[in-house]
Amino acid sequence: MSATDIDKDQVNKEIRRFLKLVGITSQREIEAAVKKAIAADAFPDTGKLAATMTLSVPALGLEHVIDHEMDVSA
Repeated sequence: MSATDIDKDQVNKEIRRFLKLVGITSQREIEAAVKKAIAADAFPDTGKLAATMTLSVPALGLEHVIDHEMDVSA
């Protein structure tokens, strides 16, 4: 496939669809894990949660890692 065959709007649309799915499902998973940790009295006293997200697109040779500390203390 050549660069002239690529519909840039379609690429953008699909990237946004993927990122929306990642965001929604990631939030649900984190919320469920927080509830489970609270119920098990295993939530960190600091209220800080280190998180890592890895984005891989093997066909493009892309691997992007984001590290972040979430401060969920009141």
